[in-house]
Amino acid sequence: MPAQDRGKYLFPWRDGNRFELLVDGRKFFPAMLEAVERARHSVLLENYLFESGEVATRFIDALIRAAARGVTVKLMLDDFGARGLGHRDRTRLADSGVETQFYNPIHFRKFLLNMFRDHRKLLIVDGETAFVSGAGITDDFDPPQNPGAAWRDTALRIRGPVLADWQELFVRFWNRHAPVPLALPAPAPPAGDGMRGRVAVTAPLTRQDIKRSVYNRARHARTRAWIATAYFVPSRKFRRSLRLAARHGVDVRLLLPGPHTDHPAVRHAGRRFYTGLLRAGVRIFEYQPRFLHAKTILCDGWASLGSSNLDRWNLRWNLEANQEVDDAAFAGAVRAMFEADFGASVECRYDAWRRRPWHQRLREHFWGQVDMWLESLGRRKGAR
Repeated sequence: MPAQDRGKYLFPWRDGNRFELLVDGRKFFPAMLEAVERARHSVLLENYLFESGEVATRFIDALIRAAARGVTVKLMLDDFGARGLGHRDRTRLADSGVETQFYNPIHFRKFLLNMFRDHRKLLIVDGETAFVSGAGITDDFDPPQNPGAAWRDTALRIRGPVLADWQELFVRFWNRHAPVPLALPAPAPPAGDGMRGRVAVTAPLTRQDIKRSVYNRARHARTRAWIATAYFVPSRKFRRSLRLAARHGVDVRLLLPGPHTDHPAVRHAGRRFYTGLLRAGVRIFEYQPRFLHAKTILCDGWASLGSSNLDRWNLRWNLEANQEVDDAAFAGAVRAMFEADFGASVECRYDAWRRRPWHQRLREHFWGQVDMWLESLGRRKGAR
């Protein structure tokens, strides 16, 4: 672990891991379900989005079968993100021995405290295999009637020593909110050669491992800093890091949603920053085929993948978790994935962007004002 990292991050760098990219729900959902079906001891699932539908039914059925085999099954869901989970599905889970907790139940008396959300997406099976992604358990990521409209996302299958940190993260969070504490034996993965990795987390008002890593890596990148995020409303400090890197000759690229998005207002608010970034040499690509929901960062040979978008809202209000990987071979796989997505995108050019129509500028200005109001509200809350 680099000397400058000691004491700043919740978890250390660990060697000897295996990381595998799984692109899109049609690939990572079956892999996750297969792991649950093979579970012998424990299944720990934490997610923000969990909505009734065909994908949720597949997971609920697998979790129920695991519980029937005597497997310890714990399900941690965000109360707001799980509002689409129907009564029948909630009852099935409760009656089957799957213990479910809902983080930060919505209540009007909480006012701004309702903004704190658990945005992590994590599955750990037997302390041997984990899956980390930006995807919820919803039909959006694998629509049965229209596969071509699936939200574009990426998951990471994880094996190795970092499993101990992922399990500790889940157990610590569970025991803070559940009435009955969870005790599991620490994973003991076999020693061997493998990739270097670190678990990075965000906890509102207390810990910003993910932001610190990304800012530092972008600032010190030598060849490339490529970033994919579903929601792009960057802080001033982050924008400055990107501009400085581009002016120093680093290949800085942003992969952002195009016309398909679930939050058009956020897209408009973020596009107001394009001019300054493009002028500094940052290249911006908008993904065209479907909604880009992935959250991936590649800086030289370092990559970070998980739940965290790089917008101010996520970093201020949400619990997030990413897997960092420092490995040349893995970075090559991430680079190839980025290049395929760039090929399905439209690049925004500075001269053309300056000539965009007035009504587009008006939308950017309006939603930018809304964004600044929300940001000032968040700062006042954080100062209390």
